[in-house]
Amino acid sequence: MPPPGVCMNIINARHKKDGYGTVTNPEKFLNQDFQQLKQYCLIRNVRYIDEMFPPDRNSIGPGILSPSDMARVVWMRPSKIVPNPSFVVDGVSRFDFGQGIVGNCWFLASIGALTFQNFILGQVVPLEQNFDEEYCGLFHFRFWRFGRWVDVLIDDKLPTVNGRLIFVHSKDPTEFWPALLEKAYAKVCGSYSDMNAGTPSEALVDFTGGVHMCIQLSDPPPSLWELMCRAGLSKSLMGCGTPQGETSANTVLPNGLVQGHAYAVTGVKQMMSRGQPVNLVRLWNPWGQKEWNGDWSDQSPLWQTVSPQEREMCLSVVDNGEFWMTLQDFCKFYSDLDICCLCPDFLDGSSSCHWKTSFYEGRWVAGTTAGGCMNNPESFWTNPQYRVKIEKLLNECSETQGLNNMLVSLMQKPDKRNRRLVKNLHIGFSIFEVTDEYKGERGKFPASFFTRNGPVAQTKTYTNSREVMLLLMLKPGEYLIVPSTFSPNETASFLLTILSKAETHVHENSGGHDHNHAEEHSPIENKEDDENKRTFFRQYSDKYEEVDAELLKTILNDRILKGDLKSGGFSIDACRSMVALMDTSITGKLNGEEFLRLWKKVATYKDIFFRTDVSKTGTLSLSELRNAIMASGKRINDDMLNLMALRYGASSGHITLESFITLILRFDCMTQIFSQLSDGLNMTLRESEWLYLSMYT
Repeated sequence: MPPPGVCMNIINARHKKDGYGTVTNPEKFLNQDFQQLKQYCLIRNVRYIDEMFPPDRNSIGPGILSPSDMARVVWMRPSKIVPNPSFVVDGVSRFDFGQGIVGNCWFLASIGALTFQNFILGQVVPLEQNFDEEYCGLFHFRFWRFGRWVDVLIDDKLPTVNGRLIFVHSKDPTEFWPALLEKAYAKVCGSYSDMNAGTPSEALVDFTGGVHMCIQLSDPPPSLWELMCRAGLSKSLMGCGTPQGETSANTVLPNGLVQGHAYAVTGVKQMMSRGQPVNLVRLWNPWGQKEWNGDWSDQSPLWQTVSPQEREMCLSVVDNGEFWMTLQDFCKFYSDLDICCLCPDFLDGSSSCHWKTSFYEGRWVAGTTAGGCMNNPESFWTNPQYRVKIEKLLNECSETQGLNNMLVSLMQKPDKRNRRLVKNLHIGFSIFEVTDEYKGERGKFPASFFTRNGPVAQTKTYTNSREVMLLLMLKPGEYLIVPSTFSPNETASFLLTILSKAETHVHENSGGHDHNHAEEHSPIENKEDDENKRTFFRQYSDKYEEVDAELLKTILNDRILKGDLKSGGFSIDACRSMVALMDTSITGKLNGEEFLRLWKKVATYKDIFFRTDVSKTGTLSLSELRNAIMASGKRINDDMLNLMALRYGASSGHITLESFITLILRFDCMTQIFSQLSDGLNMTLRESEWLYLSMYT
């Protein structure tokens, strides 16, 4: 049996901290180990068949083939398709392949860009693979997926009809790296049909795990040409797309361009034409045909206006899908440009400045940490908050300082295996300067901060794309980054990436409040009241003046809290937990003093519960739960709050009085234990993990 989900999250976080999930030590996708499976197949002299992505109709997926065509599909290994298959023939090139029947031009355009960068290509496609002596029908590829690199295994059975590949196919029928790479990515997406429709940015990021920025060509920056030239020099990958037409069909326009289609940017070059410089962009259609026929196309007479050397170097009059056009026409006929690079130096061309990268995983949870955008002032503050301190730039870096010194990216992570089932939310983020009033504060900033302070930067709009980013200039100081969905109460996970030239210190900012919180109400010492409680206890205790869990259940439900409980009262398991927490004498029962201490705590937590139940429903909403825990004098971060909501909340998302008392008793006991363990210092990683598990289980 696999570990519980919360345990797996902790294990994954620790693995990541230890370098697991890096490009040199990728995670095993679906827990499949390439070396182990390869050795197994070689020892037993068998060909690998992938049970996690089997050669059947489910791996093809719905909507691509008619039932009659699906019945004709035969999954064949390369050696059955051609006599002498090869992984790579005469090197890797964008001209090696053409698109198949699935609409994944966005993915294939990104492969075209990938073929220009051998180092990045080698990270994604282990080129030492072949069909020689250690061949066993098993191949693997590496992709970056939402903060970690994964190693993806496949068998080499490929779908064919009449012996011909139905998806991506090589121009040389003996070459199979494109088809196998496509199959590996289809496995990551869930099926081949899950690759239908997308943008190059998605695959470009998954090939590099690097810096990504998207430029809207309808409103390009004045420095677009310089930016593209720097990107070309810094080994970036570039992709772009044409606007969608009236329908989703990929209609070929009279100018040769395809509507709603993805292309790779394969070159930028300035040439002299008739004594004037002209900025040209080279593009490639992953169909392997259909080219631009306007100015500077293959047959354009303008090529006669450049030097013979440049014409010889750049012009190729072949219908291979690649062509040149001016930067002006590029901006006119294409909608967006995606640039992705391992290093963000291309942003300003500064090699003396070293950008630092930080990743932070978070989650919006309906009712607790999904506050929506700033249109919701009463709940916006509940969103995850990240506090950033930016130092001054080094002297040698400040001399070459560009206009921008920070790039912030917000990427939403899917909760579905199949890509086609993922519904992207509208996401964005706002950045606030931390005022002097709040610089000494610890914990999540309250609603009052956001009503008094406007953002110094924010994403222009909330979009339902996988990733949104903002390139900006921030002066040294302290800032607060608040990622959010547009609407409140939408649950999703996200990855926040912060790149900065200057030394930057970032921490998650949800560890409770120091401001305007209610102090825990300790019962006033009342000897007469205590004696009455002891008398009450003796009436119900056994002959040894102790109560076990069953007696405690009766006392709490039928006497002390009668009329206040909404869902049938405390269960026997909850009472056993209380006895275990309060039983300092280790007898399995509570004596008079232990019971009195428990009663006082129950009375205190009951008072807090009803004071924070502002909706007067007799239950706590998840936002009221945060206030109740704060009112008890305890700090709580967003991750812990989300776990509490999952563990102790009813199906409606609300917390009953008995659940709240059980929760806060356990929380109080565990924090005291760990406070003693850490001897007043901050909790270690393992102690905080233990606290998470203690609260969840």
